[in-house]
Amino acid sequence: MKPTEQKTPKLVETSPNISTDSSASEKGEATSQQQSNNGYALTVDEVIEQHIGALGFAQIVHALLVSIAWTFDAQSTLISIFSDAKPAARLLTTGAIVEGSMLCGLSTGEWEWVGGKSDTIVSEWNLICEHKFLVALPSTLFFIGSLFGSGVYGYLADSWFGRKKALLISCLLTFVTALAISFSPNIWVYAFLRFANGFFKSGIGSCCIVLATEVVGKKWRGQVGQYGFFFFTLGFLSLPLMGYLERKSWRNLYRITSIIPLGYAVFLLPFAYESPRWLLVKGRNKEAMVVLKKLARRNGKQLPAELSLVDPIQGRDDRASSSSEKFWRTKWAVKRIVMVMMAGFGTGFVYYGIQLNAENLNFNLYLTVAVNALMEFPAVFVGSFLLGVMNRRPLFSISSYLAGTACLLCAVLSLHRVTTVLPATKWLQLAVEAVGFMASSTAYDVLYVYGVELFPTNVRNFAVSLLCQAFMLGASAAPLLVALGRENAMMSFIVIGTASVLSGVLSLWLKETRNAPLYETLTQQGKAEEMENKTECS
Repeated sequence: MKPTEQKTPKLVETSPNISTDSSASEKGEATSQQQSNNGYALTVDEVIEQHIGALGFAQIVHALLVSIAWTFDAQSTLISIFSDAKPAARLLTTGAIVEGSMLCGLSTGEWEWVGGKSDTIVSEWNLICEHKFLVALPSTLFFIGSLFGSGVYGYLADSWFGRKKALLISCLLTFVTALAISFSPNIWVYAFLRFANGFFKSGIGSCCIVLATEVVGKKWRGQVGQYGFFFFTLGFLSLPLMGYLERKSWRNLYRITSIIPLGYAVFLLPFAYESPRWLLVKGRNKEAMVVLKKLARRNGKQLPAELSLVDPIQGRDDRASSSSEKFWRTKWAVKRIVMVMMAGFGTGFVYYGIQLNAENLNFNLYLTVAVNALMEFPAVFVGSFLLGVMNRRPLFSISSYLAGTACLLCAVLSLHRVTTVLPATKWLQLAVEAVGFMASSTAYDVLYVYGVELFPTNVRNFAVSLLCQAFMLGASAAPLLVALGRENAMMSFIVIGTASVLSGVLSLWLKETRNAPLYETLTQQGKAEEMENKTECS
């Protein structure tokens, strides 16, 4: 916004009996009145909209910088598609290629793995026949680890560490655990390290999307929130290539993907900003103003010298109380997070279920995964466009319904009588599955952005982490469904499709947030929404 178009600033009354405690000033913990003796105070939203710009060069670069971390979030999450895949075997007598299920009852001297024993964990540890369900254990534990880790990182990012430090810790520990996985001596150590990897990487998604969206204007939150999903898609798309190049060694695949988060944490993350909203809520007003001044300067603007920030917390005595405790004592927030998590459970189950269930399609695994990854790109761009013109709630619902319908069609196309009548069934099934995956990806992305907007700053990362927990809880059930799909592909698609439709229905009880302000505290948001409801009723 041009200076001539700026709104009239809010004047703040000053008191002649203001404390001059220098220690409080040094800590950046002065109240808004102490900071505004000779000027005026604005909220972070007002500073962004009036003086920095809703979306400028600085915010775009910052959003891209923090969103890059989604690349190895995708790689850590989906690497098991290749490392845990079921390989083909060959009968030594005839040279015929057979699936692992046909090897039961044969002696080890009658067959061999086509790709060698180091191809996947299945071939290395012979996870077939009575041990076949052990293949689902590592992926399930990975998602369970992500479930618990999301809650921990959400609390730390809202309380002690902030968004940037929590992201740094998550990246470094993702590197350590991914590298350790490549040295696993057996399936049990491998499963435990996958749990640890899921736990430690779980801070990436929630911290990235919150960091990216908290410094832009309300009009652009949805679009900026999509940056992370674009990089998630790049990470996803890189897996078929790396998986093919390292198809002879699942251990090397883990070693390659482990280096990327380390390089990001050392060379790129130091240039990102901490969230000024979080700094302000924690009483670090001067640091918040420094970040806002940097953003303004990089956008070719300058903040007025007399400008200060409105302190969103009236009284700092209860600052020590945890955001999670306040959260669970607030009825509207609890009801809202329950609905969000229920929708998130179904969405996570569908999103990861479709990807992991790719091996149950009658198609080449590398091509199927590549097609799914490519479908993420239109999902990101279409989602970004629709977030700018549509309300969040109907967009999420429609995407969920479409994904569910596509999965149910895949179930029909899995019927033996259909495959015999239609020779090109496998191509049609791949196309329908790709459309379903694109819709599920859009629903996943929209719900992530939706979750950011539904809660205030002092619990936003915690709330988003709870949504991540719901995603991961749903995802943890997906590997078991995939194992079931190896015996009955049609049933697995029916379950996924039903879950997607139910998720869309649940969103009908959520509040619409498009173009709504981002509040700083639970109390502030509760009062504002109560007044809004009264206005609508009258």
